[in-house]
Amino acid sequence: MGVPLIQQYRVGSYILGRKLRGVRRYPLVLMLEPLFRCNLACAGCGKIDYPEHVLNRRLSVDECLGAVDECGAPVVSIPGGEPLLHPEIDQVVAGIVARKKFVYLCTNALLLHKKLDLFRPSPYLTFSIHLDGLREEHDEAVCQEGVFDRAVEAIRLVRERGFRVTINCTLFNNADAAQVAEFMDFARDLGVEGVTVSPGFNYERAPAQGVFLKRQRSKQLFRDLFALGRGRKWRFNQSSLFLDFLAGNQSYQCTPWGNPTRNVFGWQKPCYLLVGEGYASSFRELMEDTDWDRFGLGRNEKCDQCQVHCGFEPTAVDDTFARPLTALRAFLLGPRTEGPFAPDLAEVGAQEPPEPPEPPAVDGVDRVPGEAEARRPAAV
Repeated sequence: MGVPLIQQYRVGSYILGRKLRGVRRYPLVLMLEPLFRCNLACAGCGKIDYPEHVLNRRLSVDECLGAVDECGAPVVSIPGGEPLLHPEIDQVVAGIVARKKFVYLCTNALLLHKKLDLFRPSPYLTFSIHLDGLREEHDEAVCQEGVFDRAVEAIRLVRERGFRVTINCTLFNNADAAQVAEFMDFARDLGVEGVTVSPGFNYERAPAQGVFLKRQRSKQLFRDLFALGRGRKWRFNQSSLFLDFLAGNQSYQCTPWGNPTRNVFGWQKPCYLLVGEGYASSFRELMEDTDWDRFGLGRNEKCDQCQVHCGFEPTAVDDTFARPLTALRAFLLGPRTEGPFAPDLAEVGAQEPPEPPEPPAVDGVDRVPGEAEARRPAAV
């Protein structure tokens, strides 16, 4: 595992405290999206498909830190858009670090050389740098040549400066297990803390709709990948049971409230991935008024191809507490790469898994209040 022990301990203590108090629904990671504007236009992302006046909007420092306090999650992920385009992103990060929350600043790294002096190394700050494969695959995914080389150069610089660094890798339907294995070797040799890997979500407004992995193809891809990875000392920034889920060995429902989203429109219902379901004005309203049972595998067709970590990692973490021996086995032996797949809730309906966690949901967001022309589905 690539997650440091101090972070595992703090997050584990947080979860255990909620369970001892009988709290059923609690956030694990706040997805803090301070802007939508980006300096890339990736084929699998519809995030910048907003009118100009929406792209010009920003959450203020006070709004960002207020969301952190309101939510209370121990981890804060700052995606976008490109967060380094926010003129006060250093103040946002400093405020989160001062609260002793673990913050992952997600970036394509194109601005890191220019912006790095604004930040200070901390065990609470990680740069999560976007790489969707080696040079050819990544530059194709982001629709711009030369981005891979600049990102790798930035990774080396950030590590030299003493910062924590992870890689965020999204896989699409052109992914080949042998090529992904080569990329994982490359990431290992770069010395990053770990890789967060996930199939891309089929955003409705992404420019290229044919790029997304279907669930069955995705499961086999990950089985092939993990089989190739035996003994190669790859480090993932994810739980062992989530990786086992990716390989089709766990019948998980997603947990949408595990990674709640705050963006320029408010608190996005019900999760980071879907647009069109509305916004709440407060975190409490999001948790209490969202009809969670409307979303998830077998419940909503928009959810049925999803295997994204922001929905299923919270389920896997909860299952780790429910079945620690199963989690230990997955950690020691790695995901199972042969034998039958576990029942898929997208196919058998929205029923509970036979043993583990309570079933959640995946989905997403609506329109800008008072700005009907800005309505459109989200992306990452």
